[in-house]
Amino acid sequence: MRVLFLLTLGWLAPGQQHAQDQIDQAHRPLFQTEADKKKALSTVTADLRGGAAASMARVPRRNYIDEHIFGRMEKDRVPHAPLAGDEEFARRAYIDATGRIPSVEDVTAFLADKSPNKRENLVDKLLASDAFIDKWSYYFEDLFRAGGRMGYGLNLFHYWVREWLRLDRPYNEVATELLTGAGKTSFSVPGGLYFARDFVKAKDDPDAPDGMDLVNIPDTVDEFTITYSKVFLGLNLACISCHDGRAHLEKVNLYLTGKKREDFFRQAGFYGKTRQIMNWENGYQANQEYTVDDLAPGYDTKAESIVRIPRNGGSGKPRFILSGEEPVAGRNERDELARLMTSHLQFSRTFTNRIWAELMGFGIVEPVDDFDLDRYDPKNPPPAPWAIQPSNPALLDAMARDFQQSNYSFKKFLRRVMTSSAYQLSSKFDGTWEETYTPYYARKYVRMLSAAELHDAITIATSRPAKLASGEARVPMVQQMSEPGKADKEVKGFMRIFGQSNRDDMPKKATPSSLQAMLLMQSKIVTDRVLALEGSRVEKLLTETKTDGELIDKLFLSTISRQPTQSEKEVAGRAVGKDRRRGAENLQWALINSPEFLFNY
Repeated sequence: MRVLFLLTLGWLAPGQQHAQDQIDQAHRPLFQTEADKKKALSTVTADLRGGAAASMARVPRRNYIDEHIFGRMEKDRVPHAPLAGDEEFARRAYIDATGRIPSVEDVTAFLADKSPNKRENLVDKLLASDAFIDKWSYYFEDLFRAGGRMGYGLNLFHYWVREWLRLDRPYNEVATELLTGAGKTSFSVPGGLYFARDFVKAKDDPDAPDGMDLVNIPDTVDEFTITYSKVFLGLNLACISCHDGRAHLEKVNLYLTGKKREDFFRQAGFYGKTRQIMNWENGYQANQEYTVDDLAPGYDTKAESIVRIPRNGGSGKPRFILSGEEPVAGRNERDELARLMTSHLQFSRTFTNRIWAELMGFGIVEPVDDFDLDRYDPKNPPPAPWAIQPSNPALLDAMARDFQQSNYSFKKFLRRVMTSSAYQLSSKFDGTWEETYTPYYARKYVRMLSAAELHDAITIATSRPAKLASGEARVPMVQQMSEPGKADKEVKGFMRIFGQSNRDDMPKKATPSSLQAMLLMQSKIVTDRVLALEGSRVEKLLTETKTDGELIDKLFLSTISRQPTQSEKEVAGRAVGKDRRRGAENLQWALINSPEFLFNY
C-alpha cells in the first residue's frame, strides 16, 4: 500500500529512476575526483530539480561573495537559477544552520512575514539558537574525531566544543588550544585530547616502571602531524611521511613533488619535545587517561617506527612547511607552530573552503583536505595536463581574508554566505543546463542529509523524540549526543548505513548502498514513528484538524516544509478519505521516503 502511495504521488514512477537510484547518484561522487564530484552533484540536482526558468537577470548583490559569483557569470555569459522561493529557502536555511527541519509554526510564520529583511532576520535567529550549537558541535566533533579514543575525556571535549561555538570564540584560538594543550587530558585539558587521541600504542606492558614506553611517541607525532595538516591546512602529508614526493606524486599533487621526507620530519619536529604518557597505575594501564607535556629531547629522525617504513635520518629541527620559518628561539615550539599556522592565509582558506563546501555542495577546492598549492595561482598555470585546482581562487582568497579580518568568527562567516544571493539561488533550473556552468555555482546544488540530520528530521517530522545517551543525560536528537557510538542498536545501525563517521577515521560521505532506500522504507525509526500512537504527529493531527484538507496540508508542512500541489492533495485526499488514520500514516511514510525529504534543496 505505501509503495503504491509513492507511485501515485509520482515520486516512484514505473520505468523511471526511483528514489534509491537518486540516493545512489548523490552518494557516488563524494570523495572521488574533483571533476566527478562536481559533475555528479550537478547531474543529480538537475534530475531532481527542474521547474524554474534560467535567468540572466541581475539579482541583488548583497556582499563581496555575490560580486565574485555573479560578476564572473555576467562576464562569461553564464545563466543562473532565480532566487529560491520562501518555502525552499526556509527549509534550506534551517537544515544548514541547525541540522533540523522547520516546524509547521516556523514555516507559516516565515511565509507570513512581510519584512524586506526577513531572510537576514531568519539567519540571525538560527545562528543564535541552541539547535545551531547542536548541529555544529556534532560537525566539529566528527571533524576532530571525538570518539572512544578520547576515553573519559570525551564529555569534557564535547562541552568544550559547545562552549566555544556558543561564545563564537575566534577559530584561530580554538586551533591553537587543540595544538598546544598540555596536562592531564581527561579531566582538565580538553584541547590536549586532540593530540592524545592519535596515540600509537607500542606495547601492552611497559619495561620502564613508570609506563612511559607504552606509547610510540615519534609515530604518534607523525600521525598527529598528518591529522592537523589535513584539518587546518588542507594538505595531505601522508605520502611524504614515508618517502620524498618526487618520482611518486607527479600524478597526484604537484606541490608535494617538491617536498622531501625531511620536510615532513621538520614539520613533525614542532612536536619533537612533546610527550604523551599513557598513565600506568598500580600495575595496570589507565589507557583512557593521558598526560601531555613538553619534556622530550626533540624529534628523532631515526627512531623506530611500527606504522611506517623505517626513518632514514635527516634534520628534525622544526620548520613550517608552507613558509620555511623556524620557531623563535626560546619559545615553546608548539606555541610557535600555532602562531605560524593560524596567521598563514592557507589556514583561513582551508576553513572557509570547508564550510563553503558544506553550504554550497562542493568546495572551491576539492577535495577540501588536499590542496595542491602549485595549481592554485591562475596567473602561473601548471604544466599540461594539469589544470588550476580552485574553481574561483579570487573568491576563496577574499573569503579567507574576510575571515581573518572578522577575527576568525565562524558565525560571521556563516552569515556572510547564507545572506548572499549566491546561497539563496534556487536549485530549480529549467533551462538547458550545461556542465560548464557547474563551477560557477549557477544554481544551488542539492545535498543528501547527513545520517544525524536524517534521523533528527524524522524525529521532528513525526514528533516522536528518541531517548539517547549523552554523558549522564538523555537527549531526543542524535545531534545532541556527545558520542553517537553510544546510541541504541536500531539508531546506530541506521546511522551507520547512512554514513555516520566512526570518529576513528576522517569523516566522509556515505558510499552508494541499496540498503539506504530499503532501510528508510522498513526501519522502525520510520515505520513505528508514523503510527498514530504515543503522541505522534499523526495522532495529534487526527485530533486537532477538522478537515482532511487541513490534515494533509499540515502533514506536508511538518514533513517537507511546503504546501501540497493540487494533484498531490487529490491523491492524498482519496487515501485519507477511505481510512483517515491509515491514510494519514501512509501519507507521512510516503513523504519521508520521498527525495524531497532526503535532500536539502
